[in-house]
Amino acid sequence: MTGQGFKSLALIGVLVIAAAFVPFVTNGYWLSIAVTAMMYIALATAWTLFSGPTHYISLATGAFFGIGGYLVATGMSDFDISFWVMAAIAPIVAVVLAALIGAATLRLSGIYFVIFTLGLAEMIRGLVSWVQNNFLGSRGLYVLTDFTEEHIYWMLLGIAATVYVIGWLIDRSKLGFAMKIIGNDEGVAKHLGINTARAKVILFMITGFFSALVGVIVAPRYSYIEPNLVFSPEISFMVVIMALLGGTQRLWGPIIGVIPFILIWETITVSFPNATTLYLGLSFLAIVYFLPNGVVGLIESLTKRGRAS
Repeated sequence: MTGQGFKSLALIGVLVIAAAFVPFVTNGYWLSIAVTAMMYIALATAWTLFSGPTHYISLATGAFFGIGGYLVATGMSDFDISFWVMAAIAPIVAVVLAALIGAATLRLSGIYFVIFTLGLAEMIRGLVSWVQNNFLGSRGLYVLTDFTEEHIYWMLLGIAATVYVIGWLIDRSKLGFAMKIIGNDEGVAKHLGINTARAKVILFMITGFFSALVGVIVAPRYSYIEPNLVFSPEISFMVVIMALLGGTQRLWGPIIGVIPFILIWETITVSFPNATTLYLGLSFLAIVYFLPNGVVGLIESLTKRGRAS
């Protein structure tokens, strides 16, 4: 473990403490934006935990997020199960699903994996909608708790911090070392005796767990839950764009991408609600043509040039 690694962890610790005070200095509209930003920071960091080292573009975040939100709503509305019990069950269900999906699909790569994960999210959304409409009726599900925006914000902050610490530990473990080799050349990793499938599935399961947990925590914010809301493909696309915009070379990269993206997103949503899709498209083009390694990659590149000169 290098001193630089401990410095980065200490810096994140300071940022977490500072972020914890946000609800004390703002409320209403700006607190709502802070909750949204923290939700996407947690999701994008969890996404980077898997997709950063493997370079696999996963669009399954919406599926795991939806599982968390929908299961907690189903448990509370239909079976009168407490929020905390469902908060423990839903991420486990997501882990099992991630293990099954990972074992079956992580041998795919490139565009095939992207298409499959997008199709998976849409399939689950369609299946849940069909079951609800045909067997449970068209009624919605309610998640009624005593949580305020402040509570949800602090819980999301705790999840984001936990994901970062886990990622920091994994990066310095044998699994992290294996993932770096897999990301550089999976063929070489196999020749070195690394069980590439198992390593990728483990990280995919961790990502699924935390994505579902975020869905659980955010469910009380929605109050009323229906499949099209929590299984929205927009969530998956936004997570990918924010993570890539910040840069996936560093686990803290998504933070750099989420905050400005959300501020601009909220402005466009209020002033030009029909232009949100255009904004997503332009953001993707900006990443492809101008920021292929994200803002973090650009900063590191400029820093190296400055030192060389």
